[in-house]
Amino acid sequence: MTTVSEPDLRLLRDALGPLRDREQVAARLLESSAKHSFDPETELDWDAPFEDGKWFWPPELVSLYDTPLWRRMSEEQRMDLARHEAASLASLGIWFEIILMQLLVRHIYDKSVTSNHVRYALTEIADECRHSMMFAKLIQKGGAPAYPVPRVYHNMARVLKTVSTTPGSFAATLLGEEILDWMQRLTFPDERIQPLVRGVTRIHVVEEARHVRYAREELRRQMVTAPRWEQEFTRVSCGEAARVFSVCFVNPQVYENVGLDRREAVAQVRASGHRREVMQSGARRLTDFLDDIGVLRGVGRRLWRSSGLLA
Repeated sequence: MTTVSEPDLRLLRDALGPLRDREQVAARLLESSAKHSFDPETELDWDAPFEDGKWFWPPELVSLYDTPLWRRMSEEQRMDLARHEAASLASLGIWFEIILMQLLVRHIYDKSVTSNHVRYALTEIADECRHSMMFAKLIQKGGAPAYPVPRVYHNMARVLKTVSTTPGSFAATLLGEEILDWMQRLTFPDERIQPLVRGVTRIHVVEEARHVRYAREELRRQMVTAPRWEQEFTRVSCGEAARVFSVCFVNPQVYENVGLDRREAVAQVRASGHRREVMQSGARRLTDFLDDIGVLRGVGRRLWRSSGLLA
């Protein structure tokens, strides 16, 4: 494959149109970061008590919603499950953000430290540090335990961080960001939800919008310029990441912790048409994008289908 110099990259295009100049994109994101960044420690009222009768997560987004088991549960038990699932998702978010920070550091290691592209990556890493601390504080404040991913997937991520290609890193980044972002966009305006949870999700949505833009633009660039083997490896690794993500999305220990039978709950979630529609709706914007730029092909597409995230 012919090596393309950086100025010429602006002449390249994919199915979505011409590639944007990397430095110009980063400059705009840096400007937005300067105007719309938040310190959760001072932005949110961590000392305010939780409000009676308000949810920690929209009931429609709780994994058991509209299942036979859900219909047998009391309202109090449903709300308690929502609290534990919010803690599980916050724990998952921290895990993903720690992985993302390491992948971003790898990405910029050989790049010009004075470039806008590197400056924005460092800005995003700072955002993710604050997000991880914010999610951890929310877990503690909510009174539910942290829910780590299963050890096998925790260790698989060690391999991912070592062998991931650059386009694979950005594809995994989008997987971890866009589905949770879709759910949080439904959460922060919802007046049924605890004010602190709404505040946390609002901050995350505003700042993650920049992260998604950065990752999308870079993934487009990488899929156009990467050698063929790297493109194929990215398709497979992205599909496997989608499968792992769907398995880890809600830790099944949450069901036991609210007094439910774990096996029955897991079986009903897997059989739930509502849950399948929620997850596919959350992933649709991402899967449409990945399809457009040639990521969802071959074995990778089959893995995405097996994850339940792709219709």
